[in-house]
Amino acid sequence: MRRYEMITIIKADVAEDEINTILDRMEKIIQEENGEVLKVDKWGLRKLAYLIRKEQQGFYILTEYAGTPAAVNEIERIYKIDERILKYMTIKLQDVYIADEPSEDEDQEESDLEETETDSSEAEVPEAVATDSSEADVPEADAIDKAE
Repeated sequence: MRRYEMITIIKADVAEDEINTILDRMEKIIQEENGEVLKVDKWGLRKLAYLIRKEQQGFYILTEYAGTPAAVNEIERIYKIDERILKYMTIKLQDVYIADEPSEDEDQEESDLEETETDSSEAEVPEAVATDSSEADVPEADAIDKAE
Protein backbone atom coordinates (compact mmCIF):
# COMPACT_ATOMS: atom_id res chain seq x y z
CA MET A 1 0.00 0.00 0.00
CA ARG A 2 0.99 3.58 -0.62
CA ARG A 3 0.03 6.77 1.13
CA TYR A 4 -1.88 9.40 -0.87
CA GLU A 5 -3.30 12.86 -0.38
CA MET A 6 -6.22 14.04 -2.51
CA ILE A 7 -7.69 17.51 -2.79
CA THR A 8 -11.17 17.64 -4.28
CA ILE A 9 -13.16 20.70 -5.32
CA ILE A 10 -16.92 20.16 -5.51
CA LYS A 11 -19.44 22.58 -7.01
CA ALA A 12 -20.73 25.18 -4.55
CA ASP A 13 -24.41 24.35 -5.12
CA VAL A 14 -24.05 20.70 -4.05
CA ALA A 15 -25.89 19.89 -0.81
CA GLU A 16 -24.08 18.62 2.30
CA ASP A 17 -25.67 15.15 2.06
CA GLU A 18 -24.46 14.80 -1.55
CA ILE A 19 -20.94 15.74 -0.45
CA ASN A 20 -21.12 13.05 2.22
CA THR A 21 -22.33 10.57 -0.43
CA ILE A 22 -19.31 11.39 -2.60
CA LEU A 23 -16.96 10.90 0.37
CA ASP A 24 -18.67 7.64 1.39
CA ARG A 25 -18.28 6.27 -2.13
CA MET A 26 -14.59 7.17 -2.13
CA GLU A 27 -14.08 5.53 1.28
CA LYS A 28 -15.88 2.39 0.06
CA ILE A 29 -13.55 2.11 -2.95
CA ILE A 30 -10.49 2.51 -0.73
CA GLN A 31 -11.72 -0.12 1.73
CA GLU A 32 -12.58 -2.57 -1.08
CA GLU A 33 -8.90 -2.42 -2.09
CA ASN A 34 -7.84 -3.15 1.54
CA GLY A 35 -6.87 0.48 2.18
CA GLU A 36 -7.80 2.87 4.93
CA VAL A 37 -8.84 6.49 5.14
CA LEU A 38 -6.49 8.35 7.48
CA LYS A 39 -7.97 11.85 7.52
CA VAL A 40 -10.84 13.75 5.90
CA ASP A 41 -10.64 17.52 6.30
CA LYS A 42 -13.51 19.61 4.93
CA TRP A 43 -12.11 23.06 4.24
CA GLY A 44 -15.49 24.40 3.23
CA LEU A 45 -16.67 26.82 0.59
CA ARG A 46 -13.92 29.01 -0.87
CA LYS A 47 -13.45 31.36 -3.78
CA LEU A 48 -11.60 29.79 -6.70
CA ALA A 49 -8.42 31.40 -8.01
CA TYR A 50 -9.86 31.20 -11.53
CA LEU A 51 -13.13 30.11 -13.10
CA ILE A 52 -13.60 26.36 -13.46
CA ARG A 53 -16.57 25.44 -15.65
CA LYS A 54 -17.91 28.97 -15.09
CA GLU A 55 -17.95 28.44 -11.31
CA GLN A 56 -16.51 31.08 -8.96
CA GLN A 57 -16.67 29.07 -5.72
CA GLY A 58 -16.05 25.48 -4.71
CA PHE A 59 -16.22 23.22 -1.68
CA TYR A 60 -12.71 21.99 -0.83
CA ILE A 61 -11.99 18.61 0.77
CA LEU A 62 -8.56 17.24 1.72
CA THR A 63 -8.36 13.46 2.13
CA GLU A 64 -5.36 11.41 3.25
CA TYR A 65 -5.52 7.67 2.74
CA ALA A 66 -3.48 4.52 2.32
CA GLY A 67 -4.37 2.41 -0.67
CA THR A 68 -3.33 0.76 -3.88
CA PRO A 69 -2.82 2.37 -7.29
CA ALA A 70 -5.94 0.51 -8.44
CA ALA A 71 -8.01 2.38 -5.84
CA VAL A 72 -6.58 5.71 -7.02
CA ASN A 73 -7.40 4.87 -10.64
CA GLU A 74 -10.97 3.91 -9.74
CA ILE A 75 -11.56 7.06 -7.67
CA GLU A 76 -10.18 9.28 -10.45
CA ARG A 77 -12.27 7.44 -13.06
CA ILE A 78 -15.43 8.11 -11.05
CA TYR A 79 -14.45 11.74 -10.42
CA LYS A 80 -13.97 12.31 -14.17
CA ILE A 81 -17.53 11.13 -14.82
CA ASP A 82 -19.18 12.95 -11.89
CA GLU A 83 -20.31 16.42 -12.96
CA ARG A 84 -20.45 17.63 -9.35
CA ILE A 85 -16.64 17.40 -9.11
CA LEU A 86 -14.95 20.51 -10.50
CA LYS A 87 -11.34 19.44 -9.98
CA TYR A 88 -9.25 16.95 -8.06
CA MET A 89 -5.59 16.19 -7.56
CA THR A 90 -3.94 13.11 -6.07
CA ILE A 91 -0.41 13.23 -4.67
CA LYS A 92 1.60 10.20 -3.59
CA LEU A 93 3.19 10.92 -0.20
CA GLN A 94 4.90 7.57 0.47
CA ASP A 95 5.79 4.56 -1.68
CA VAL A 96 5.33 2.17 1.22
CA TYR A 97 2.82 2.99 3.94
CA ILE A 98 3.47 1.60 7.41
CA ALA A 99 0.48 2.05 9.74
CA ASP A 100 2.50 2.69 12.92
CA GLU A 101 4.88 5.21 11.35
CA PRO A 102 4.13 8.86 12.26
CA SER A 103 3.20 11.21 9.45
CA GLU A 104 5.46 13.99 8.16
CA ASP A 105 3.34 16.56 10.03
CA GLU A 106 3.84 14.71 13.31
CA ASP A 107 7.60 14.42 12.63
CA GLN A 108 7.76 18.19 12.04
CA GLU A 109 5.86 18.92 15.25
CA GLU A 110 8.19 16.64 17.25
CA SER A 111 11.31 18.27 15.80
CA ASP A 112 9.89 21.74 16.57
CA LEU A 113 9.26 20.67 20.17
CA GLU A 114 12.82 19.33 20.48
CA GLU A 115 14.27 22.58 19.11
CA THR A 116 12.21 24.61 21.59
CA GLU A 117 13.38 22.46 24.49
CA THR A 118 17.01 22.72 23.32
CA ASP A 119 16.79 26.48 22.92
CA SER A 120 15.42 26.96 26.44
CA SER A 121 18.13 24.78 28.01
CA GLU A 122 20.89 26.63 26.14
CA ALA A 123 19.59 30.02 27.27
CA GLU A 124 21.77 30.10 30.37
CA VAL A 125 22.93 33.25 32.08
CA PRO A 126 26.23 34.39 30.53
CA GLU A 127 29.28 34.52 32.76
CA ALA A 128 30.34 37.91 34.10
CA VAL A 129 33.00 39.57 31.99
CA ALA A 130 36.20 40.31 33.89
CA THR A 131 37.23 43.95 33.72
CA ASP A 132 40.60 45.55 34.29
CA SER A 133 40.84 46.79 37.89
CA SER A 134 42.17 50.19 36.80
CA GLU A 135 39.00 50.87 34.80
CA ALA A 136 36.80 49.79 37.70
CA ASP A 137 38.37 52.40 40.05
CA VAL A 138 37.72 55.33 37.65
CA PRO A 139 34.41 57.10 38.32
CA GLU A 140 32.12 57.75 35.39
CA ALA A 141 32.67 61.52 35.41
CA ASP A 142 36.44 61.05 35.06
CA ALA A 143 35.88 58.67 32.15
CA ILE A 144 33.85 61.37 30.36
CA ASP A 145 36.55 64.02 30.95
CA LYS A 146 39.23 61.72 29.54
CA ALA A 147 37.14 61.06 26.45
CA GLU A 148 36.90 64.79 25.70
